[in-house]
Amino acid sequence: MKNKTLAVGVLALALIALAYIGSASFPAKPFATSTSGLQEARASQIVELKNGDTYDLTASIVKKMIAGNEVRMLAYNGSIPGPVIRVAKGSEITINFTNETDVPTTIHSHGVRLDNAFDGVPGVTQKEVGVGQSFNYKIKFLDEGVYWYHPHLREDYAQELGLYGTYLVASDDPDYWSPVNEEMSLMVDDILIENGKVAPFGPVADHALMGRFGNVMLVNGSDDYNLSVKQGEVVRFYITNTANTRVFNLSIPGARMKLVGGDSGKYERETFVESVVLAPSERAIVEVLFDSSGTYALQHETPEKTYAMGTIQVSSEKAAPAYKSQFLTLRTNADTIASIDPFRRYFDKKDDKSIALTVDMGGMGMGGGHRMPDGTRMGNGGMMMGANDTEKIEWEDSMAMMNAMADANVIKWKIVDQETKKENDSIDWKFKVGDAVKIKIYNDPNSAHPMQHPIHFHGQRFLILSTNGVRNTNMVWKDTTLVQKGDTVEILVAMENPGMWMAHCHISEHLESGMMFSYEVK
Repeated sequence: MKNKTLAVGVLALALIALAYIGSASFPAKPFATSTSGLQEARASQIVELKNGDTYDLTASIVKKMIAGNEVRMLAYNGSIPGPVIRVAKGSEITINFTNETDVPTTIHSHGVRLDNAFDGVPGVTQKEVGVGQSFNYKIKFLDEGVYWYHPHLREDYAQELGLYGTYLVASDDPDYWSPVNEEMSLMVDDILIENGKVAPFGPVADHALMGRFGNVMLVNGSDDYNLSVKQGEVVRFYITNTANTRVFNLSIPGARMKLVGGDSGKYERETFVESVVLAPSERAIVEVLFDSSGTYALQHETPEKTYAMGTIQVSSEKAAPAYKSQFLTLRTNADTIASIDPFRRYFDKKDDKSIALTVDMGGMGMGGGHRMPDGTRMGNGGMMMGANDTEKIEWEDSMAMMNAMADANVIKWKIVDQETKKENDSIDWKFKVGDAVKIKIYNDPNSAHPMQHPIHFHGQRFLILSTNGVRNTNMVWKDTTLVQKGDTVEILVAMENPGMWMAHCHISEHLESGMMFSYEVK
């Protein structure tokens, strides 16, 4: 993908960025980088918790080797990722959380339909947990599947530095999933390393234009992920995208892959796939058959580049038991279909709400303007950046200097209510428990810088009904949907959980730049 610009090209971008630095008094970077005296981060451990259990979870500062560099990071219970917390559906646990990092923080249990008081959003559901302070979270798990926990305060900083972990929620039905030889949690991420350190963060989120892309790919916190399995094994991978910005297109060439689940449980029907595309915070549950011995690459492939994410070594020793026949059977999931059936009568109703996704770059002298024939835009205050018209996803940071210089003080990403024209935190939606709310989400391709947005609704689950008028014929319960540039996505939100909740873009820098609103369910 190549970004279109005016004829002045890269030189003009550099001049604009330099002018911005001078005029905006770009602040000094306050966060420490020293690793002296810090403990080495550990690998993640699996923690089995039962209904009623209490678990101590501490966020702290650690050091870690990444791509040959010793860098300062953050960890839950000393590990990156944090512990994999396994629980049974219906369980309620208490997490005694303590903050020993260098910034206030919280814990948000992403996708979990928990009690509103424990959703972890400062100013909406709780006060921030200050340095040295603690907070008790009571978390009930109503749904099977894979979920994750992370901060909801300066996510751009804390999440990139390692504060993320997985919940795996097991069904009370032993046949909920097909039999497999092994289950693995994979958290895919990237991190920006410059001059042997994690690239600095400002007092407010920078890289606010496109989001912060990393230059080192990570799987479970490692830039050298390796897994060993036996020939013929079927492995179920629970995959979560924890990156600030990057969309991953994941595949294992040479191995057979089956998509069985998403954000919240099973699809209506299993399907064989070549790869899975995951935006930040989205999850996929895939089963993979390693039919032959040898070395397999876990990779991320874009239209322009292929990244090695890790290696899977398959020995010549035969797997026992063998589950190939079960793997080759594509199941239709009657229980998922039954959970959706009560909502089908709402699929064709008129939209209840309609929102548009756009950006105000007026703080960089780029507000207003019109679109040129080549896709670039001229603004009243200067040149505007138009994204490549042929790609709906920005896979890379194509304007690194401009992006690094743009912070949340000058870039305003917006969610706009199309009926009231209210924006972001001025939106005041109110619903009743039991409402099925149809929402149209339009990603404006004619904004100053159109790009994809993963839109997340707290506290509820929803169904993706259609994209650009094409009906979705294989549904899974979701909490996050990727809205690509120029697309219109219709979702149906089941308002089943009372409280004041947040909805927002899950690109961390866009969230920090205003792309969020609260809604109430009574």
